[in-house]
Amino acid sequence: MSVKIFGQQSLPNIPWQDKPEGCKDVVWRYTENPVIPRDLIPSSNSIFNSAVVPFEGKFAGVFRCDDRSRNMVIHAGFSDDAINWNINHDPIKWINEDGDIAEENAFCYAYDPRVVFIEDRYYITWCNGYKWRPTIGVGYTFDFKTFYQLENAFLPFNRNGVLFPRKINNKYVMLSRPSDSGHTPFGDIYLSQSPDMKYWGEHRHVMAPKMGWEATKIGAGPIPIETSEGWLMIYHGVLNSCNGFVYSFSAAILDIDKPWKVKYRCKNYILSPQKDYECIGDVPNVAFPCAALVDADTGRLAIYYGCADTVTGLAFAQIDELVDYIKKNSD
Repeated sequence: MSVKIFGQQSLPNIPWQDKPEGCKDVVWRYTENPVIPRDLIPSSNSIFNSAVVPFEGKFAGVFRCDDRSRNMVIHAGFSDDAINWNINHDPIKWINEDGDIAEENAFCYAYDPRVVFIEDRYYITWCNGYKWRPTIGVGYTFDFKTFYQLENAFLPFNRNGVLFPRKINNKYVMLSRPSDSGHTPFGDIYLSQSPDMKYWGEHRHVMAPKMGWEATKIGAGPIPIETSEGWLMIYHGVLNSCNGFVYSFSAAILDIDKPWKVKYRCKNYILSPQKDYECIGDVPNVAFPCAALVDADTGRLAIYYGCADTVTGLAFAQIDELVDYIKKNSD
């Protein structure tokens, strides 16, 4: 590998399929997609836009499971191979750090979680419906059994809160997309910093929609990956077509020490909704990345993404090839 990966463990059991013969794409799909069906648990209408991480030699995650009343809730789950998942039937119950029910930031809905290990715990961020207004909820767990809720990171309205996997210049750093209360017709990626995961400031603009496939809005996807070229950030972009929104995803490389500075940004999408399970569902034409696993030894990358707001898909890439593609197609 020419691109070095930092801050990531060896992950020999990463889910993987080699690139199909004749495939010219830099990202390719798992042939058995969807990897998580919509009805994996009895209460679920759909399971999508979810986050997974390595955990105790296996895997754990937090999953968006919209129920059959169409409540948006998040559940914990576990897997031996990151393909076959056992998701808890009951949603996560949050407590505060005193062990009481987290009433101060009680939310009406929760969706699109991200999970990252920082220092000694797994932090979870999600779109938190605080008084029916979306903002970024923050919490943590040590074992994916007990979950502690912290203060909301921002005032409403905000979505797509994505933490970096380590402090930068001794501060926690989070990407987000300030928005409005509806099906937001706009959105840039911003970066915020915190000394303590409670008070957030030093807000910096990262990038705005640019190309046709992302002309309406953009938002950060999986946890950024630290490489010798910079932070690899996979992000989604939205096209407002005559048939409604179309969600695709691509990638950019951010400066290591000043991650609000974009070094390279791919002008092309790297995956767009083209398969039936991405085009047909509760919300057609959506490929929405929320998590990525990476093996530091081989550079293998496994990307989990929501498909048509209904099921969860899995796609693969090689870090070397992806970084090279971003640089060659940077605009």
